[in-house]
Amino acid sequence: MSDLAPSDYEQLVESLRYCVLVHDAATKDILWANRAASELLEFTVEELKPLKAPDMSSPAKRYRRSVGRRWLQDAVDNGAAVIEWAYRAKSGREVLTEAIAVRVELSARTVVMVQFRDIEQETSMRRDLTRTEADLTRTEARLAAFLRNMAEGILVLDDDSRITYASEAASQLLKVPVASLVGERFTEFCRAGQSRDSVRRALELTTADGGSQSLRYEVELTAEERRWHAGSCQHIGIENDLSGHLLLFHDVTEHVRTEQEHERDSQYLNYLARYNAMGDMAMAIAHELAQPLAAATNFIAGTQSRLGDGQNSHDEVSWGLGEARKQIDRANQIVRSLREYVTQLEESQQIVDLNDIVDECAYFINIRARQKGVRVEYVCVHDTVAVVCERVLTGQVILNLCFNAIDEMAEWPVADRIVTVRTDVTETEGVVSVEDHGKGLSHIPDGRIFDGVFTSKSTGHGIGLALSHRIITRQGGTLTARENDPHGAVFTFTLPADPNL
Repeated sequence: MSDLAPSDYEQLVESLRYCVLVHDAATKDILWANRAASELLEFTVEELKPLKAPDMSSPAKRYRRSVGRRWLQDAVDNGAAVIEWAYRAKSGREVLTEAIAVRVELSARTVVMVQFRDIEQETSMRRDLTRTEADLTRTEARLAAFLRNMAEGILVLDDDSRITYASEAASQLLKVPVASLVGERFTEFCRAGQSRDSVRRALELTTADGGSQSLRYEVELTAEERRWHAGSCQHIGIENDLSGHLLLFHDVTEHVRTEQEHERDSQYLNYLARYNAMGDMAMAIAHELAQPLAAATNFIAGTQSRLGDGQNSHDEVSWGLGEARKQIDRANQIVRSLREYVTQLEESQQIVDLNDIVDECAYFINIRARQKGVRVEYVCVHDTVAVVCERVLTGQVILNLCFNAIDEMAEWPVADRIVTVRTDVTETEGVVSVEDHGKGLSHIPDGRIFDGVFTSKSTGHGIGLALSHRIITRQGGTLTARENDPHGAVFTFTLPADPNL
């Protein structure tokens, strides 16, 4: 057939005794008709093009326009659709036909090729059986040519999932010759387990209700290669030799692998987030270390001075060295807490006063606030708010929430730049709240505040809140966010109270 010219193909199709109409897949308008269709319907091609279903179909209710368009759309959606249709010729004569619509992807557009035959003339067609078979063979050849150009694979499966028909595209996707595919049980190509069960369930459902089922499954092409396919399956019954399940499918391996990579990335979010957050934590840690180390240096320097002047009182030396040791131990605790968090060791927990942690953080909060022109108000309960937590990391959560609030308010008028930090206590929990009066939370997608993805900062990465949520929840507490009235946001975290109180 490769030696034939394009005009030869046109002449072959025009010679078909089988009627052919070509419709636009989107508008359903008639684009072309072969000679057999024109003769049967008594219209020329130019007369057929503007016609709609009521102009060339029986007026009976079962042949109304909506039914015809739905049939053609089924072919567009599923690749093929069959119907018994009564056409009306130009003379008014009605012709009952059996018609099959097939979606065809041409280079210029997608079309629906409708092939139909006059089933009222079966006796006459039998007398011309030889000629009709030749016409059908040519039609099937043309149809096969169209199918070879389709990207989607097409399989017809019997009720036992054995392949009774396979397109060239299906052969390429499964990497098995068409002749070898026919007769094979399709489920054997699917990976044992969930994929194989999904295909079986789809076949059962389409058999039961005759509808279409979407499915996605993994196939094992070789011992080393697996691919993912997605598509649709529906029950068909065109003729005795073409019935069962029509499966249209395409390769979605890259999409599935992207999903799997994203899932794996999500599993390591906390691990990666710790290292991404180190830069943000560095300044606070440096300040935390500077005070105790400077104090330790002063104590030791003073002790050395006393020793150098001969003032070697045992009490003074012991006091100085003891105080120096306390400050160095505090510095070591800060470093140890950070190291334990980064390496995911179990965190050390202490009984601490949340008011004390807020006081320790206030120095760094006020520095950031002065830089941004923001006023910070501290409203702390007078009673001790004793909770069980890791002191340094809990302070880091307070810093993160306050820094976020300060950065948000820096964009607002000076008179409105207020951030409020509150502490409270209940019978079972200690509470810290950070309030701002910015744009609030309505612009944030539901459930995305603490997932490590959302950030409203142009230079932010969204990790701070995810880390804060992780730190609080792993200590048995909660971190929540809500709208502030009349505008703004309130972030609140709770930690378990000291059980001995």
